[in-house]
Amino acid sequence: MDIRYRIARIGLHFFEEPCISGERGSGAVFFSGCNLRCAFCQNFEISQGGKGLEVSEERLLFGMKKLADMGAHNINLVTPSNWTNQLVHTLKLAKSTLKVPIVWNSSGYETVANLKKLEGLADVYLPDFKYADDALAWEYSHAKNYREIARAAIAEMRRQQPEDVFDEDGMMRRGVIVRHLVLPGALQNTERVMRDIVGIDSSIRVSVMGQYFPTPAVTDHPTLGRRLSKGEYDSAVDAFFAAGLKNGFSQELDSAIEDYVPSFDLDELREFLEL
Repeated sequence: MDIRYRIARIGLHFFEEPCISGERGSGAVFFSGCNLRCAFCQNFEISQGGKGLEVSEERLLFGMKKLADMGAHNINLVTPSNWTNQLVHTLKLAKSTLKVPIVWNSSGYETVANLKKLEGLADVYLPDFKYADDALAWEYSHAKNYREIARAAIAEMRRQQPEDVFDEDGMMRRGVIVRHLVLPGALQNTERVMRDIVGIDSSIRVSVMGQYFPTPAVTDHPTLGRRLSKGEYDSAVDAFFAAGLKNGFSQELDSAIEDYVPSFDLDELREFLEL
């Protein structure tokens, strides 16, 4: 079977939630392409620009093993949803040898049918829940019925991984963490997202992300063209508690800088994969 992927970066990544990155880093594989078209995307060059290298299944498995040998706490598949059918085969091979968890790090905008194919293959689900406002989802990400699709997807992820399990070092081995990127001027959207998550499972860990910054594509946008205020982010954290959530992560607003966006150097990728 000739399976090939388009990949933009493979390497240790230290900017995920503490129970994902830990001290040794998360073994991140950044796939090219995304099923959303977010106007503000910080990884635009790979999500919509198509930057990446064609990589065989054999080389991807080589890269995963190399990450594990380097001490990665997990293998973190970033924006993998467009590659689900191929990854089912690849992950079956990977899990026969790897001892670290597989993290499915996605937009949350994926079908339950596709997620069912991953049962027993994805150990940790790390989805976004960007919008509970479908008008906002369409305006900012060109996504139809985002709320309904994301709620169903996250519910399926929780069905597959009903308990959050950690090792002796506090690293997540199985479970679900839902991420929500707080957007400027969208507090009501955040409040509804938090209530929707409670409707799925109030024990789910939620990462309230304050790392938004305006990319060049939206610098002239009347709302997206500015950073979050401290008051907006504090209100988003208040919404987390007001909804009845108890487990989660918050960020310092100084994380809203370009320095945290990974470098997509294709020469480094070639060297890593020994292409």
